[in-house]
Amino acid sequence: MTTASTKNVKIVPTADYDEIVSVVAHYENGLEAGNWDTITKAFDDDAIMYGYTGDDLTSGTYKNLEAYVQQFGAAPNGHTRVDILGITPTSAVVRIDMEGAADGTSYTDFHTLLKKDGRWTIIAKVFHQYEG
Repeated sequence: MTTASTKNVKIVPTADYDEIVSVVAHYENGLEAGNWDTITKAFDDDAIMYGYTGDDLTSGTYKNLEAYVQQFGAAPNGHTRVDILGITPTSAVVRIDMEGAADGTSYTDFHTLLKKDGRWTIIAKVFHQYEG
């Protein structure tokens, strides 16, 4: 009879969790300050986003956020909660619950991150906007 050998190995170091939270913090801090340059530090150049603002579907590159930042500015009274929903050695999904956005609404975002060249970056954002 053969027995299967299993290893009890931690495959994702705690440092990866910290790095993911740090990447998402660029997004959060950029929105809070209304600073586009800070927001871009979180995203891959080719990142996409999809989501609903009211009944309207928004889609395209994450760079569409720049117009939002220019139009609405900072959100100094915003409050966010970040949860890492899943993580592997090379991918992660993060939920961001946001109240008090610059436009006076609230959002739930799901960000997909990928570890490329040893660095975590957001490659996709899916969101839903609430009325306040």
